[in-house]
Amino acid sequence: MESAENLSEQVVGAGPDAAPIPVNVDTAVLLLGAGVTAITHPLLYVKLLIQVGHEPLSPTVGTTMFGRRVLYLPGFFSYAQYIVKVDGKKGLFSGLSPRVISSAISTVVRSKVKQTSHEMIIQCLSRVATHPFHVMSVRCMAQFVGREVTYGSMFSSIVKIFKEEGVAGFYVGFVPHVVGEVLFLWCCNLLAHFINTYAVDDSFSQASAVKSYTKFVMGIAVSVLTYPFMLVADLMAVNNCGLAAGLPPHSPIFKSWLHCWNHLSHEGQLFRGSSFFFRRVPAISLPSIVD
Repeated sequence: MESAENLSEQVVGAGPDAAPIPVNVDTAVLLLGAGVTAITHPLLYVKLLIQVGHEPLSPTVGTTMFGRRVLYLPGFFSYAQYIVKVDGKKGLFSGLSPRVISSAISTVVRSKVKQTSHEMIIQCLSRVATHPFHVMSVRCMAQFVGREVTYGSMFSSIVKIFKEEGVAGFYVGFVPHVVGEVLFLWCCNLLAHFINTYAVDDSFSQASAVKSYTKFVMGIAVSVLTYPFMLVADLMAVNNCGLAAGLPPHSPIFKSWLHCWNHLSHEGQLFRGSSFFFRRVPAISLPSIVD
């Protein structure tokens, strides 16, 4: 991808017969990223509410493929319909603004880096810049649990967090988020490198096509393993901030992110919210199913 500077130079120095460049490439990427963020926001919203343990809808009795009867929690569509019923369609986009800003910053930063070592450093710096927006977005969405209106516009959210928690309030959950992203980055790149180097035969006619998709596939697999770090980061962003979602009885007050991790591990909930469909009631809280 050519830089904006090079593109502008081509436009300025172009002759009369040169074809004009209608849209700056970087701008198009940013707009596309903002669009994808907006479209996928309802998914993240539902996932966040599931992560904080908010289950307003009763489970239903279902059967597994082996005929065993189990209790299933509502999937994405049922949950989304419930949000629309309570807050209208606009409610599905609560907390979107800070997410768009966070996504734009990350897109700009990451597009400039290719090497893994450099990418790791930039990833950390990018998280420093974007994490405050992540915290604001998460809290805006978590308000649904207690029906609060504490976090509204970004400006009022910034003022509130700074006044009550100081600068540290913008970075709650920062450490597990960075650890998860760094692990994801290195594992994904290393696995893709080894597979492309030792498992894909270069004499194979479609070798280049296979190699181009290896990192994408590895990203899906590694994201499953690093998901608990993202879960803990989101829970810490809400924990003990004054919202019902982060206070008893909805959630214990955690002393640190390790305390949160240990609690989730003990409860068998380290992957809570990782699935939108066929969500079973945890065995630890599963009541007996009466015929």
